[in-house]
Amino acid sequence: MKSPFDLQDALFIGFCATLLVVLKSMLRLKLGLSGHSMFLMTFFYLICYGVVNRVGAMTACGLLAGLVAMMLSVGKGGPMILLKFGLPAMAMDLALLFMAGAFSLRWRTIVLALIGCLAWAGKGLISNLLVGMSSQVALAEFGLSFIQGGAFAVAAALLIPTVLRRLHAHDLLPKKPD
Repeated sequence: MKSPFDLQDALFIGFCATLLVVLKSMLRLKLGLSGHSMFLMTFFYLICYGVVNRVGAMTACGLLAGLVAMMLSVGKGGPMILLKFGLPAMAMDLALLFMAGAFSLRWRTIVLALIGCLAWAGKGLISNLLVGMSSQVALAEFGLSFIQGGAFAVAAALLIPTVLRRLHAHDLLPKKPD
């Protein structure tokens, strides 16, 4: 496994991060469902992982997306937007350290998506507790956010093996994914 990112990897991570922020800002859908933003985040983080194939690619993509979102004033929260994008990516990368090669690609992406969603919903739980919400209500909202966000995250994770196979079929990836 190569340690530093080469130029091609860095450009791809930057492309994914920028496209994530642009799509999120263009598709500011008010669906009334908590967690629909997890679809794009999970998709782009896992694509970075699948293409770059290095631990740290998702974190780099998440933190870069947070910085781009802060610079473009996308969303609300100021500097907390960096945490909104970075925390799920860091949780997914950390989980990858413990389970690298343990599952097939499809199951690995599903588990990583759920862990990213757990971190995303956990950020909301901590925010709710810090503003003084009762712990019972905050936990109920956390559970609802996790379930709704988890559904979107798993839907995105199920697309990853197919996309990676297509990229490989067109010789855009150096080696075949798991």
